[in-house]
Amino acid sequence: MKYVIIGTSAAGITAAEELRKQQKDADIVMISSDEYVHSRCMLHKYLSHERTAEELDFTEKDFFEKNRISRIQGKVTSLDTGAKQVCLGEDEKVPYDKLLIASGANSFIPPVGDLRKADNVCGLRHLSDAQRIDSMAENAENILVIGSGLVGLDAVYGLLERGKNVTVVEMADQILPMQLDAHAAKAYQELFEKAGTTFFLGKSAKEAPCQADGRIHEVILDTGESIPCDMVIVAAGVRPATEFLDGSGIEENRGIQVNAHMETSQADIYAAGDVTGLSGIWPNAMKQGRTAAQNMCGVRAEYTDTFAQKNTINFFGLVTLCLGELRPQEGDHVLMQEDRRMYRRAILRDGKLTGMLLQGDISHSGIWQYIIKNRIDVSRMEKRLFRISFADFYGTGEKGKYVWSV
Repeated sequence: MKYVIIGTSAAGITAAEELRKQQKDADIVMISSDEYVHSRCMLHKYLSHERTAEELDFTEKDFFEKNRISRIQGKVTSLDTGAKQVCLGEDEKVPYDKLLIASGANSFIPPVGDLRKADNVCGLRHLSDAQRIDSMAENAENILVIGSGLVGLDAVYGLLERGKNVTVVEMADQILPMQLDAHAAKAYQELFEKAGTTFFLGKSAKEAPCQADGRIHEVILDTGESIPCDMVIVAAGVRPATEFLDGSGIEENRGIQVNAHMETSQADIYAAGDVTGLSGIWPNAMKQGRTAAQNMCGVRAEYTDTFAQKNTINFFGLVTLCLGELRPQEGDHVLMQEDRRMYRRAILRDGKLTGMLLQGDISHSGIWQYIIKNRIDVSRMEKRLFRISFADFYGTGEKGKYVWSV
């Protein structure tokens, strides 16, 4: 049996490990355009020169050799699902019996001015992006970052370490708008400002003219303000990397469509990770890759982790953990607790905890993840919600779940 995996990030690597575990003699091939396996969560360490490209590798030493996995460096251009072949350009074709697509996602560059054609505009999603930014930053002092999500602030953090002047433009009225509320975001904004970052919040780029040298030297906001820059990093979201799927017959809808077994609409083709549009956090990508691999080997397994979100943020030593849904809806009950060491914010909907934000002190967070994931009714404990612990449960109820001890 020959298994082919497109992509060497969390989902792909985990799938390869599981395939080898399930079938000792299978032929496993991994294809990636990247020179090195790397963690995209650590790309800012490359920008700050804290780690080399090799040091971003999250696999064990000699991973491919030890697991007898063949690796091809190249760009997938199309799939021939009829002939069961992965095409790398015109000449190279890699046959498969079963295929896993774990190609991840690419940065989205919005159609604003000349952002899409200028030579000094980058996204930050792959090692190749970080290498390009690193090279350009050598001769750039004023750097503009569009977007203040985790990727954008990772880029800012890395470049501040190199003494660059960094300006951030964000459409929302706060930084980290998808992860934090205004109060928690303000704590990080103050730390970044103290380190020299300038923020333009509640504003967006309107014009980005490309000059005769093929570069953008200023970006004009919708307020008319002009921001001079030597280079631009766009962190305004991602799109699943599915450009090679045209004509393959694989169904897509904001990502490759998969069932609980991670099967696509085409026989013997599976998908996992960011390319599916499912939860993009690292542990979930690993679970998806493992589930896909098990099913590829005939072991029927289902991916059932629909936990909405789990993000850990750490800038300047301030740690925040975000769990579940953090945007309240009409009728939700929002509870907050704060002292000089920590800030907590909980969202309750119909008596059930849907989201929890912990900043400063994130210890004992497992209880909150368990309560959210299992949709436990905490209405009777609302007045002492922030003091709940596993000691408030005893034994197990239906399907092994804990039940209240009071």
